[in-house]
Amino acid sequence: MTKNYNLLSIAIVLAIACQANDSLAAETDTKSDKSDNVEKIVVTGTFSGKSVAKEEASFAISSFSEDDIKKLAPKSTADLFKAVPGVWAESSGGVSGANVFVRGFPGGGDAPFLTVQLQGAPIFPPPTLSFLENSTLFRLDETVEFMEALRGGPNPVVSNGQPGLTTNFLLKEGSEDTEGLVKYSTSNYGLKRIDAVLSGSLADDLYFMIGGYIKSSPGVRDAGFNAEKGNQFTINITKILDNGKINLYTRQTDDYGVWYLPTPLNVEGVDNKYTQIGTNNRQATIQYGNDNTQETIDFGQGRGWKGSVSGGSIDLTLADGWDLVNRFIYTQGDANTYGFVPNGAPTQLASVADNGSSATGAVTGTEYNSSTTVQQIGRWVVKKQIEAFTNDFALTKTLDKTTFTAGFYSSTFSAKDWWALGNQAYYVVESGGEMLTGIDCNDNQDSCGWNYDINSIGDGSTTALYLATSYEISPALTLDGGIRKENHQIEYTVDEGLDGVITKAVSYNESSIAWTLGANWMFDKQQGIFARISDGSKMPFFDDFRDNFGAYQNGEDLIKEVSQYELGYKLADENYELYATTFFNEVKGDTFVSQPGAPAEILTNQAYGIEIDFNYYNDNGFSLNLNSTIQKTEITESPTNVGNEAQRQPNWQIRMTPSYDVEFTDGIYATFYGTLSAVADRYANNENTVTLDGYQKIDAGVLLNLSDQVQLQLSVSNLTDEQGLTEGDPRDPTSPNGRYILPRTLDFNVSYQF
Repeated sequence: MTKNYNLLSIAIVLAIACQANDSLAAETDTKSDKSDNVEKIVVTGTFSGKSVAKEEASFAISSFSEDDIKKLAPKSTADLFKAVPGVWAESSGGVSGANVFVRGFPGGGDAPFLTVQLQGAPIFPPPTLSFLENSTLFRLDETVEFMEALRGGPNPVVSNGQPGLTTNFLLKEGSEDTEGLVKYSTSNYGLKRIDAVLSGSLADDLYFMIGGYIKSSPGVRDAGFNAEKGNQFTINITKILDNGKINLYTRQTDDYGVWYLPTPLNVEGVDNKYTQIGTNNRQATIQYGNDNTQETIDFGQGRGWKGSVSGGSIDLTLADGWDLVNRFIYTQGDANTYGFVPNGAPTQLASVADNGSSATGAVTGTEYNSSTTVQQIGRWVVKKQIEAFTNDFALTKTLDKTTFTAGFYSSTFSAKDWWALGNQAYYVVESGGEMLTGIDCNDNQDSCGWNYDINSIGDGSTTALYLATSYEISPALTLDGGIRKENHQIEYTVDEGLDGVITKAVSYNESSIAWTLGANWMFDKQQGIFARISDGSKMPFFDDFRDNFGAYQNGEDLIKEVSQYELGYKLADENYELYATTFFNEVKGDTFVSQPGAPAEILTNQAYGIEIDFNYYNDNGFSLNLNSTIQKTEITESPTNVGNEAQRQPNWQIRMTPSYDVEFTDGIYATFYGTLSAVADRYANNENTVTLDGYQKIDAGVLLNLSDQVQLQLSVSNLTDEQGLTEGDPRDPTSPNGRYILPRTLDFNVSYQF
């Protein structure tokens, strides 16, 4: 860490020293002579909440327009995050329930260092609870204008203090012109989807945007029934004032899909199209509690989100250099999980059948012989109700060369969980394979071993005061800094066993301080560097206390401390732009739990690397985006894994996306595009005993504009049907199970814009 700190300090000192040269300062008036490529606006991560030019930002941020998102053709929100440098996103679990990692930060699943914002406010302040990460609560559709992704930087000080990755989605707004779009989508896996959006003016300076979608399909991995269903409706109202604007929105979502889980890797016929769920097993009976209550569940519901996200903002320019920004958001709904979770390796029926030779299908009555491959599957049920209200207020004073910002962030949040995990039984290993009778574990669930049932209620609140300032030393050099004082309170009770007995109770009240220092130096019209030091934390939420209750009882605060150092370079010309960011970070006090109820591993993790984001474009219609991450991770403190690499994350990954525009006669033109992705080997566990091979994936597509109104799009994902793995078996790494990337799919849509 010392070496990286010195490197960063030297860079800042050199930047300041060079400014003493008057002749150089005279040549670097970036405010009056910028290329079009550098002159982009970002809004995420600014202390004031106001937008700034991208070249003035002293942090690493990527932006994706509506057209960018269209070409990427993501299958889910987390699928889009793959295009962000420094991010490793595993979106192979379906429409919900992704795993997202950033810059080598430790983690075993979900997305503990990811915050998803809508209109600049966090949708749900806890970044991860068990069986819920932020991307589950957001669905992409035609109402989205663009997304920004901020890694590190001022993240620990602003918003909810997320030290890792903050993604911010901004909605379309109306204008004086009435505009609209209707789009129909289909696919080779039976997708039927209608999107629509309409915007315009309601009155003078009062604008609206409404839109949404309805969809259904058997799923990318065919479950034999409509396993993915969803609808969403969004309203966005904007009032333009003489000195700013007021915005109000609401977004209602009901969307779910089958949860794809690790599958056997050593069984012939099991590939990336295999899914445990099907018509013959989607209904299953579970039992729970000390009285063995039974309930029949439709596991075809998978994972999803049924709820609403509503909020707004007030953005005002006041007199005498004062600016005010206030953002608020309210989220409530259900994020349930129903899944078939593998428990151990597959085996031959002869080894588990009561008679040693055969068993009978519980649904079809088929007699299966001794050589049939079977696997024990846990039928897991998680019912989760969440609610949160957040308000973020910032007041900024701008002087000649200095700005001062004071902000106050407050949030309340709650989660009610009901779990019945375990409920294991043997199923035939084939897509939608049925349960068998004639096996003691299946016919007498008490003999099947592990179950973990809970009923928990948690309420929490976070309040934070943050102060920040920036100073323009010269037109080319700006320094900034910020500090945040946060108080975090949790009240949480757990009934383990569903017997009415509270086994864990938490009353927590702790505070922490985060800070950041940064510099941005444009030493040439087209080139600049930035440097930043940040120190923040990830506060504990409900699951941290349940999984580490002994540590909490012993007086440990369970706060994960995060230190980060960044040095970035940016170069922009008429035809290209390059953003390169080196980083070093350390996370102390992180915890990893392989399975709910299992002991936690407490560790310290370090990582360093470089992110590359390069774009090239010319007048002949050709463009190229190249983004890559090279990183090295190391576990520096752990009971047994010191010196090992962090699990799940590759040492390098690269994405290259060329695009070519072709103009035909009569105003018809097309855009041909593709993406080549390649990732290195990874370890499936912190012990580094299971290796996941690297892989390459090719996507391709074409956009055909038949007129100004009509557009066709054909996209092919995983063109070569690569069978790469995103994870092994996180609950039992020694078992030969793994989760494949999604198989080859063809998606087609036609849209009419008016």
